Amino acid sequence: MVEHETLPKRYLAVAERYPDIPALYCKTTEGSFEAVTYRELWKRIKTMAAGLKAIGIQRGEHVGMMSDNRPEWIITDLALLCLGAADVPRGSDSTAEEMAYILNHADCLVSVAENRQQAEKILSKKSNIPRLNTLILFDGTGKEALQEAHKELRFFTFQEVYQEGEKVFQEDPLCIDREIEKGDTDDLVTIIYTSGTTGEPKGVMLHHRSYIFQLEGVPAHLDIHPGDIFISILPIWHSFERAVEYFVLDHAASIAYSKPIGKILLEDMEKIRPQWMASVPRIWEGVRSSIYRKVNSEKGIKKTLFHFFVGVGELHGLLSDMLLDRMPQFIKRSRILDFALAIIPWIVIFPFKLLGDILVFKNIKAKLGGRFIAGVSGGGALPPYVDRFFRAAGILLLEGYGLTEAGPILSVRKQKHPVMGTIGPLLPGVEYKVVDEAGNSLPPNHKGVLYVKSPQVMLGYYKKPDVTAQVLKDGWLNTGDLAIFTHRGECKIVGRAKETIVLLGGENIEPTPIEETLVQSDYIDQVIVVGQDQKFLGALIVPNIEKLESFAVERGISYVAKEELLDNPAIQEQIHDEIQRLVNPRNGFKVFERIYRFKLLPKPFEVGKELTNTLKIRRNVVQELYKKEIESLFY
Repeated sequence: MVEHETLPKRYLAVAERYPDIPALYCKTTEGSFEAVTYRELWKRIKTMAAGLKAIGIQRGEHVGMMSDNRPEWIITDLALLCLGAADVPRGSDSTAEEMAYILNHADCLVSVAENRQQAEKILSKKSNIPRLNTLILFDGTGKEALQEAHKELRFFTFQEVYQEGEKVFQEDPLCIDREIEKGDTDDLVTIIYTSGTTGEPKGVMLHHRSYIFQLEGVPAHLDIHPGDIFISILPIWHSFERAVEYFVLDHAASIAYSKPIGKILLEDMEKIRPQWMASVPRIWEGVRSSIYRKVNSEKGIKKTLFHFFVGVGELHGLLSDMLLDRMPQFIKRSRILDFALAIIPWIVIFPFKLLGDILVFKNIKAKLGGRFIAGVSGGGALPPYVDRFFRAAGILLLEGYGLTEAGPILSVRKQKHPVMGTIGPLLPGVEYKVVDEAGNSLPPNHKGVLYVKSPQVMLGYYKKPDVTAQVLKDGWLNTGDLAIFTHRGECKIVGRAKETIVLLGGENIEPTPIEETLVQSDYIDQVIVVGQDQKFLGALIVPNIEKLESFAVERGISYVAKEELLDNPAIQEQIHDEIQRLVNPRNGFKVFERIYRFKLLPKPFEVGKELTNTLKIRRNVVQELYKKEIESLFY
């Protein structure tokens, strides 16, 4: 890492070397893609930086960014970094309360709002953000009405700030170059607040060193070339997508903005013909499901051939891994034995694999644009059946792993040597240890909590030194995840030591507030929310049997044993109504925090079994004891 290096310094060098390569592909109103070259992108970034400086943005300042994906986001982000300021991002799905808390806690005097709707959301809680004095609207529609209603604030549109920058450049063309030179590797880039409903999100402070370390480490795993196209569908304010976009720009590749909606995404992929896509497991699972739904609606030979060739492809993938020494070695394997066992079956099955590629999988690849190299999956565990399907189809998926506190990329499967069932080795230069409950380091093939030490690890949680000290000590970050390493250094994440649930879409959910809300019902005594790596949340519920009996008497429901009530349709409907009444957006919950399925349990949780002595739920014990009940919620 070069001394005093920053992201803008690196990207300026890229723009000077590859000025005519497209940096961005942006959708026009007609639905086509318009290219923005590196030369043009940097002209816009510098101009925006000059405009931001002209309206008073200073080095070290924190600027809110309340917006979803759009070209103005990355331009404004990098413009702020040119000035030595840091952004505080959040998406449009955030509640007004969340935005107000974040902007106030991060000491933001200025914030970007994507449009009038987001601005009004912020302004509805203006009394909670006393220091905020300026709003910049990417979409300036309605700015005059906002200004009229809030004369005490300054309002600018993106275009107005940009025009101010053009004036500054006429007088001093080198003004932003001088600002960029002042930047240092340890300057703050961003404060990303972790999502959740625990009341106080934590602001993760990341510096240039964090991102530059990742930019220099990821190429050992992925082979990206200038001009390669990444299609972007994840919210850019999420740490995973942001790191991916920084990586793309560092390698003179191109970002094409699309949406995670099947029809739109596939149409865009056929138009832009990308080589890469970074996404969450839910998207890959959705693509697989849509293919299966279409195939299963067919009749006769077409459907039979599809399922046959998927099976052939999965077997071919397994045999290829044995031949090419790509089996995960949690227990040491014999290279000679693997080769001897696999070579003849591989030869026999290979012609069928080629036939399947021609008859079945060729069409799937064509829908991805015809030159797709690989997809990178992050933000949650990739379901094995999804992983196997895409390998069978000849589409390379590379599962990665990270967390916001590490910037976030800690690992990704190697493109040239992908080991299924793992997230690959950690990036070069990342120290790690797996420890047991006593803090002892564990050898390969032993499960424990993963700790990492790396230049990419956060500076800490903003204004929360006590909370920082709980996860970061002597440079070691407690990831909160349970991991097992192979004898060759590949890692497998097998669970979470902390309670946060991560859905297939990458949404982080704290179960405790949901559970605390649900037990407010007279019908619910105990509850545990589940859904790790699933598409939605479910719940195991211990009902109040007396309340159910009273309900049964009122409705004239006959029964012999109390347990019979649990499966009664009227009882099920009543519990469902209680859940929907309590956990909904009106009560501050997000759409993905709703409970979609539940299972009523006949016996209460017991101390020493499902509960600790302080009556806290032992989640790992419940997951094991009620494995079948939990699985029934999702399959």
